[in-house]
Amino acid sequence: MLNVLRLWKVVDLRIPMDLVWLLCIFVLFSGELSLGQSKPNADTVTIGAIFTFTTINGKVAQIAMKAAENDVNADPTFLGGHRLSISMHDSNFSGFLGIIGALQFMETDTVAIIGPQNSGTAHILSHLANELHVPMLSFTALDPMLSPLQYPYFVQTAPSDLFQMMAVADMISYYRWREVVTIYSDDDHSRNGITVLGDQLAERRCDIMYKAALPPDPTATESDVIAELNKIKLMEPRVIILHTYTKTGLLVFDVAKSLGMMESGYVWFATTWLSSVLDSNSSLSSKVADSIRGVLALRLHTPDSKRKADFSARWNSLSNGTIGLNPYGLYAYDTVWMIARAVKMFLDQGNNISFSNDAKLSNVGGGALNLEALSIFDGGKQLLTNVLQTNMNGLSGPIKFNPDRSLVHPSYDVINVLENGYRQIGYWSNYSGLSIVPPEELYAQPPNRSSSNQHLNSVIWPGGTSTKPRGWVFPKNGKQLSIGVPRRVSYRDFVEQVNGTDIAQGYCIDVFLAAIKLLPYAVPHKFILFGDGRKNPSYNELVNEIAADVFDGAVGDIAIVTNRTKIVDFTQPYIESGLVVVVAPVRNLNSSPWAFLRPFTPSMWAVTGVFFLIVGAVVWILEHRINDEFRGSPRKQVITSLWFSFSTMFFAHRENTVSTLGRMVLIIWLFVVLIINSSYTASLTSILTVQQLSSPIRGIDSLIISDSPIGFQVGSFAENYMVEELNIPKSRLISLDSPEDYASALKTGRVAAVVDEKPYIDLFLSNHCQFSIMGQEFTKSGWGFAFPRDSPLAIDMSTAMLTLSENGELQKIHDRWLSRKACGSQNSGAGSDQLHLQSFWGLFLICGVSCAIALVLYLFFVLRKFKEHSHQVSEPSSHGSSRSARLQTFLSFVDRKEDKSRSKSKRKRSQELMNKYGESNLSINGSNRLEIDVSG
Repeated sequence: MLNVLRLWKVVDLRIPMDLVWLLCIFVLFSGELSLGQSKPNADTVTIGAIFTFTTINGKVAQIAMKAAENDVNADPTFLGGHRLSISMHDSNFSGFLGIIGALQFMETDTVAIIGPQNSGTAHILSHLANELHVPMLSFTALDPMLSPLQYPYFVQTAPSDLFQMMAVADMISYYRWREVVTIYSDDDHSRNGITVLGDQLAERRCDIMYKAALPPDPTATESDVIAELNKIKLMEPRVIILHTYTKTGLLVFDVAKSLGMMESGYVWFATTWLSSVLDSNSSLSSKVADSIRGVLALRLHTPDSKRKADFSARWNSLSNGTIGLNPYGLYAYDTVWMIARAVKMFLDQGNNISFSNDAKLSNVGGGALNLEALSIFDGGKQLLTNVLQTNMNGLSGPIKFNPDRSLVHPSYDVINVLENGYRQIGYWSNYSGLSIVPPEELYAQPPNRSSSNQHLNSVIWPGGTSTKPRGWVFPKNGKQLSIGVPRRVSYRDFVEQVNGTDIAQGYCIDVFLAAIKLLPYAVPHKFILFGDGRKNPSYNELVNEIAADVFDGAVGDIAIVTNRTKIVDFTQPYIESGLVVVVAPVRNLNSSPWAFLRPFTPSMWAVTGVFFLIVGAVVWILEHRINDEFRGSPRKQVITSLWFSFSTMFFAHRENTVSTLGRMVLIIWLFVVLIINSSYTASLTSILTVQQLSSPIRGIDSLIISDSPIGFQVGSFAENYMVEELNIPKSRLISLDSPEDYASALKTGRVAAVVDEKPYIDLFLSNHCQFSIMGQEFTKSGWGFAFPRDSPLAIDMSTAMLTLSENGELQKIHDRWLSRKACGSQNSGAGSDQLHLQSFWGLFLICGVSCAIALVLYLFFVLRKFKEHSHQVSEPSSHGSSRSARLQTFLSFVDRKEDKSRSKSKRKRSQELMNKYGESNLSINGSNRLEIDVSG
């Protein structure tokens, strides 16, 4: 016994002590561990296999591995003259016997072990494999916790249950269920799988509400199952995930059928154990078939191929018709070939199969244990490397390992059990998620696991219905939902207590009751008033009571804000809301002597005046050389330009524009003046006829920068919002209890403004018309009903309220409670009566650009004429050498009246005089001046 304990210490086995003592008893009675196995022939490559051969997967694996052994040995040259020999060991549901079988294989120079079938045994035997360098390959021990870091010599040759649980979680999310119940066998394999499932569901904002553990298969009894299922019947979730083995799983479905848990409303998911039963049993008993009808199950996906079809055709003769082929049989066949290929590569690399004694075991000492028979496989590390480098097409499809030792492209079939068998409704793969297209067809496309790309075909659920079950119900224990309702003392149209009773009524209550009636199930509930009745309660505290499980929900005028959504779930908003600013009474400002200046802002007045000057200057420049009306003494020209510019305001200018460019600028400017005049007239009319607010507060921005006190409603989120989001000092905030308190505080100046939610303010203004909303809503939110996190009732109530909105019932409830004659909203937005520069900058921009273009063109034409003039007139050389003189000449040329225009004007004047006095009375003197003889 001491030597046994030393053995466990040497190989560092962390196993239950009951297995240690069982092994000790076995050694005491047997005298030695060796079972008398002889050493294999030198030309034989021995592989061990540890399975429970009375199980479905054990039977299928045994037949498939034997077929693979024969196929490998059919070509004597494949292993270079060596023969492959698979030695089978039946663990018979016993982890202890599995350990004994492994020790037996270690004595007989086994190069690899296929199995064990059970993940719990795999955890133990992996320590032996690590010590003796014997690779272990299993396609059934798929526990996600069998880490390659801890167990480097253990290789899973089928997809780990990590991917199976990802598939289940994706289906739960696809059908929009939030809570599930799991039933599993309490062993390493099932327990660890459920743990991983919980992690995957949490990533999708789903949750396992209850985990029902059954005794390890096959020891679970009917009474064990009945006890757990009766607990589950009293719970809300109706989505049940069964992760176990054949015997226990079928027992659970049989009991569930008798308890009425396979009827409409229930959802059952089974992992791959059920698909193995369906594939390997051509005909199930009517009792079993009836108990699993409507179940969804997963099956390892193996793509179609000629090799697979040929093997399936051989299966009948291989099994003698005793059992059907399931995917685990394909993986068993491929696992043998993986080892055979690795051994072939090992031999081709020039290695020899040899074993050596383990010095650690030799030092343990004598006793009854034949520890010297346990030897290390010298080439075990290289053989393991060859296995991990596998890249082949097997019966199960392409086989290749990722760097983390997971198989590439893990995938599953999703099947729906029907009355006469099952129907495949889709696929799941780690690459593309849920799809009705085979995964291998999607591998050539970019991965797309968005929710819009997830699809499954229709399902026949338990009870024979094709309508997706809701997935939860109210527990059948008579408990009513405790719904918290704020006991308001103001704005009682929303929620109020009826005459000191515990009955609540109001707009919010009617919306809730109308939505409840639309649900396809009864919702027993009772209202519980929250608050002391002397002031409005804190809505944050009410929401916190839901998170603390004091209330099952809350109904009332509860704003949906960020800090509350972190701890509870809200329904769809049933009324829009947002914070607004209400200011003091209005007075008439139209008696101000300077009211005529109010239509424009100072910047607008300034820019308008500047443009009058600019346009006058531009027109003068364009007309000066050719238009006599813009010539004369400097004083006259300045006065003419100013008069012309400002007279355009009234379209009263009398000076004619002669140049094309001047006319273009004037037309554009007159259009601008027309728009400005019209806007000014309309705005001034409004100012002189409509009352304006006396408050300097023009909205939330001006309220923030002021030092004025601000009122808010007791219990509202407005206080925290202004302090935390707007950084308004808390000392400026004054709590107000009622609409009358609002009016009094605003009239007396105790507060400069009140900040509250718009539904309250609308009611307030309906009775207090002298106040007004300033600016716009500066938050956008709504009111909703609150429920605990992940409550399915929140989703169903949201759907019901959308229906109320679409059929008009929500508006009818609003009109019944909140319809008032609004008088304050018409002054909303006061303070924006002035016309700002940004409203006209486009017009000014067009005018400015046109002036600039006209000046550039004018300068171009003048320079060209000046250049022509310079060539025609000879100038003194001194002038040509002086830039200042040349500039002076240019300015003189610009200021000079254009000759063509002068001659034309003279001829026009002469013609007028001739018409008036007659041609005989006109003469031209020697100085070319026109003289008139008026003596006659």
